[in-house]
Amino acid sequence: MARSNDAPRGAPGTEPAAATRTTGGAKSGRPTAAREPRELRARGQRTRRNLLDAGVTVFAARGYHAARVDDIVKLARTSHGTFYLYFANKEALFRALAGDVAVAMTKLAEELPPLTPDAAGLKALVVWLTRFADIYSDSGPVIRAWTEAEISGSGFGQLGTDTLAEFARVFSRRIREAAPPGLDPRVAALVLVAMCERLNYYRLTEQVTIDRDAMITTLAEVTQRSLFGS
Repeated sequence: MARSNDAPRGAPGTEPAAATRTTGGAKSGRPTAAREPRELRARGQRTRRNLLDAGVTVFAARGYHAARVDDIVKLARTSHGTFYLYFANKEALFRALAGDVAVAMTKLAEELPPLTPDAAGLKALVVWLTRFADIYSDSGPVIRAWTEAEISGSGFGQLGTDTLAEFARVFSRRIREAAPPGLDPRVAALVLVAMCERLNYYRLTEQVTIDRDAMITTLAEVTQRSLFGS
C-alpha cells in the first residue's frame, strides 16, 4: 500500500529529519526550520477532520448500521488507505464523533449556574438551556446515530451513561446548594436531566413539533417551579 502524505504524526516515513535538510542544496551544517513536518501535521489534522465531517453526513443520511466506510471515503474524496491511517473501522470514527459530543456536554454540565428562585436565576437557566439545545441541535446526526447504536448494544451505551451521570451529578450539587425543602437532590436531579434530555431528543427526531424558544423557556420555568414553587 502506498504511504499517504496525510499520515498522522508519528507514522513511519512521514517526517523527514530536520537535521539532514539544508537550504538551497548547500550544506550549512545547521538544520532548517521544520516547516515541512508542521505542514504534514496540519494536513493530517485537516484530513482527519474531513473524514469526521463526512462521517457525520453519512450517519445522518444512512443511520449508524447502514453507514459504510465506502460511503465515508467517497464523500471525503479520499482513499480507504487514508481512512485506515486515522481510524481502525467505522466504529472507531463514530466513537471519535460521540466522544466530541460527550466532551462538549460534560463541559456544559460543569457550567450549570446556581439554581435560585428569582428572575436572575430564571434568566441564567434559560441561557444555559439554550446552550444545551444548541449543542443538541448541532450534534443531531451523531446523537441520533448514537441512540441507534446504543439500542442495538454496539458498545456506545457507557459513554452516554457517563455523560448523563455527569449532568445528574452537577444538578444534584446545585439542588443541594439551593436546599429546596422536601426534595431528594439525587432523585430530583435525575428527573430534571431526563426531562431536559428527552424533550430535546423528541424535538430533534420530530416526534413532537414545538417551538424551540417555547421549549427552552418552559423547561426553565418548570425546573425553577419544581424546586421552589410558583
